[in-house]
Amino acid sequence: MNSPTELARPIAVDVYRARRQRVLAALRAQGGGVAVLPTAPEVMRNRDTDYPFRHDSYFFYLTGFNEPEATLVLNASAQDGEPAAILFCREKNAERETWEGFRFGPDAARDAFGFDAAFPISALDDEMPRLIADKPALHYALGASAELDAQVRGWLTAVRAQSRSGIRAPASAQHLLPILDEMRLVKDAHEIAIMRRAASISAEAHRRAMRACRPGMREYEIEAELLYTFRRHGAQAPAYGSIVAAGANACVPHYPAGNAIARDGDLILIDAACELDGYASDITRTFPASGRFTSAQRELYDIVLAAQAAAIDATRAGVSFDAPHQAALKVLSQGLLDTGILDKTKFGSVDDVLAQRAYARFYMHRTGHWIGMDVHDAGEYREAHGPLDAQGARPWRLLAPGMALTIEPGLYVRAAEDVPEHYWNIGIRIEDDAVVTENGCELLTREVPVAADEIEALMREAND
Repeated sequence: MNSPTELARPIAVDVYRARRQRVLAALRAQGGGVAVLPTAPEVMRNRDTDYPFRHDSYFFYLTGFNEPEATLVLNASAQDGEPAAILFCREKNAERETWEGFRFGPDAARDAFGFDAAFPISALDDEMPRLIADKPALHYALGASAELDAQVRGWLTAVRAQSRSGIRAPASAQHLLPILDEMRLVKDAHEIAIMRRAASISAEAHRRAMRACRPGMREYEIEAELLYTFRRHGAQAPAYGSIVAAGANACVPHYPAGNAIARDGDLILIDAACELDGYASDITRTFPASGRFTSAQRELYDIVLAAQAAAIDATRAGVSFDAPHQAALKVLSQGLLDTGILDKTKFGSVDDVLAQRAYARFYMHRTGHWIGMDVHDAGEYREAHGPLDAQGARPWRLLAPGMALTIEPGLYVRAAEDVPEHYWNIGIRIEDDAVVTENGCELLTREVPVAADEIEALMREAND
């Protein structure tokens, strides 16, 4: 039977304990109470087969514990000598472990992960009424799970049944996730180290796919090169469904890898990356199936690359989250005018293109999103307070050191009568992961080529 050390890398006990202490401090500042945070449920795939288990990101962020059927309880009203951080998890079970592998059990989990106490998950419904009795508030993910909502109602009912004995239920229910969202938004050194490694594995997968690609291959064959590399280097899974799009399929931003054939003259757009130890990476590259861009492809590719460079230059502490997007939009809009994809007689300037959102036909998404434990990570994009703009939206929040985001402009030119034919069915996106620094940003994913000449050189070497 596998031991804990064979199942995972060393547990960062101090990291997870410090995070729990931060949450407890935040709850105490709000008046105390008890927080409840379960991990994700196991999900049946078909009949008696489950999908591979993947923990809840919030739960894992505070625990590092990766078993199903587990719940974290944080008691911010604990008195001296009372446990503040409590884990409920599966008991040891020799028969189940024979079939499914090692499980910690409460005692070992308490010691290995630094909890104050641990109990069997089967005791949760008995223990929770006692833990929340006479507490000022109950904190949990409001409305996120019908099952948890029902459990909470049961616990509250059990406490209210003791009212004649002078025991009171919590007077309020508070949403727990905003506290965690703000914590997760700024990455610590532990997180960034894992994200660098995930980015490196994903970059190697993209290089392998570029080297392997030949006209005549199907999209799923190229995807297989990616998936092989992820697992070969220790990543647990893809961070999201891999996009491998050949030819016109590249004009569909969320196209899943299918069975289309990559033909000579096609561009291949790959948006794929791995998840490692609970953290995602996210890379997109676009390259020619034949190993050489056509002149039209190269022209649009260089526009997108210039837009990404402008967005990267705009990514630094103290600027708004929207600044990289606006920087990319200006370059893309100018490129659409210069190529004639947008008619200059109709749109005389970049300002006209931006004001009328004429670019949106060819660029329909934003230039980035938060990245971390989830590929579209936790955290608000706008400030909680501030004057509303003309559209009734709050101000964009400012970037700060340690925030991590993607930078991913693109152009998607479908066949249309008012578009020059040599640009038809060209879809291009270039995406990298960045960590904000005081004076700029650190790109985590540049181990895979991004300049057109470098891409062609890599593919040429593979063919020699």
